[in-house]
Amino acid sequence: MQPGKLVSLLLGLVFGSLLLVLPPMKVLMVVAGVGVALTLIRHPLWGLLIFAVLATSVPYTTLQLGIRTTVSEAVLGLTWVGVFWQSFIGKTRGFLLWRPTERALMWLMLFSTLAFIWGMLIIHAEGNGLVNWVRWLMNLSLLFIVPLLLRTEADRDKVVVALLLGNLAMLLLSILMFLKTRNAMSMIDILTDLKYAHPEAVKDIFSANYTRMASPWVHPNLTGGVLVLFIPLALFYGWTRTGWRRALGLGVAVLGCAGLLLSISRGAIVALALVLVWLAYKRVPNSGRIIGIGAALAVALVMFYPPLQERLMSMFSSTNASTEIRFDEYARFPEVMARYPLGIGFKVDPPVPGSGLLGISNLWLNFIYKIGIPGMLLFITVTVLWWREVRPLGQVRKVTAENALWLGCVCGVLAALLTGIFDHYFSFTFVLIALFWLLMGISLQQVRLRANVTAPAPVSVPKENQP
Repeated sequence: MQPGKLVSLLLGLVFGSLLLVLPPMKVLMVVAGVGVALTLIRHPLWGLLIFAVLATSVPYTTLQLGIRTTVSEAVLGLTWVGVFWQSFIGKTRGFLLWRPTERALMWLMLFSTLAFIWGMLIIHAEGNGLVNWVRWLMNLSLLFIVPLLLRTEADRDKVVVALLLGNLAMLLLSILMFLKTRNAMSMIDILTDLKYAHPEAVKDIFSANYTRMASPWVHPNLTGGVLVLFIPLALFYGWTRTGWRRALGLGVAVLGCAGLLLSISRGAIVALALVLVWLAYKRVPNSGRIIGIGAALAVALVMFYPPLQERLMSMFSSTNASTEIRFDEYARFPEVMARYPLGIGFKVDPPVPGSGLLGISNLWLNFIYKIGIPGMLLFITVTVLWWREVRPLGQVRKVTAENALWLGCVCGVLAALLTGIFDHYFSFTFVLIALFWLLMGISLQQVRLRANVTAPAPVSVPKENQP
């Protein structure tokens, strides 16, 4: 019997048996699920595209697969199964090269094994450390998946479009709901329908300050983080494209700026402003004009939106509640390091229940909290090696279709790292960090494909001075 007929016969027997014990509707759902899974395994790039849309639009929609996980991470897992299958049949040979950045990230992932085992032994609290550790590793793995799947310019363009479409859907939902009700609590029913976990925590976050725009990212600071990650990419992509791609990119950039201000994420606003100043320093065309337009729009929004006025007025005030908490976190962090020299691992997130300690709102210190000082040093090593490879070696006097993707991804990752001064989300927050490592991988690929993209811009010489 031919292999195809044998597989068809076995599947027929399995689904026939399911009809005997399950309602027809559930059997149809199982059949559809199996069909989708097999399709993604055969075409892993499709899985990456679906992940890009889901992770940016409804990142924390969950499903139950023995354990509860997000739909976007389940799709990413199937994508990796497809990549392994392609590797088994020899279709990925030679695409992934182990250069310094990739090797450093692999050392970080290997070292986390020690923190995982240590945390399982010393942390006595409820939590599935193994699942959380595997999910974290899979989120980091997006750096490796880029060279394996994005093999042509068309593939990379599809992923960028998918990322921007997901952001557009998220922004339209969030901004329209907020303009309609001016109350973050109105998002709760939608997120409940989307099967978000921990509804009581979602309610607490939205009720803490209902004047900040809600989104499918739940916490306003998370919303700000993902927006500063993608606003530069959307801007430069739309700037250098035509037709509907131009409208998509510029639309996401403009709506993203509005969403950033409405979410009132102080760290993200400061990070994006610093990136714009860096672009002006690098002489990127129209960067000064962008700063001026952005400042004018921000002033206009502040004038007509009192909650933003109050938030910005208290941004650096020592009497601000969130600022006071951050000072307390820093003051008590040496106690954390003394009690957990190898970190707390992956069973729970900081602070450990019953420990009497506080968490930490800093990207690099959160690495120490979770996997110790060596883990933080390995993360710093990865980012330094990445920066050495992708940094512009001179002024960027022209933005073209060839360098737009590189510049957008570099600026997005830089903005994300700058938010780490104020928040910890790009260290261990599932789905968000996957997008961070995806953009880092794309920026590396752009530099390696176009070796001259980081070179100094040529200086034009007047004709009268030419020999």
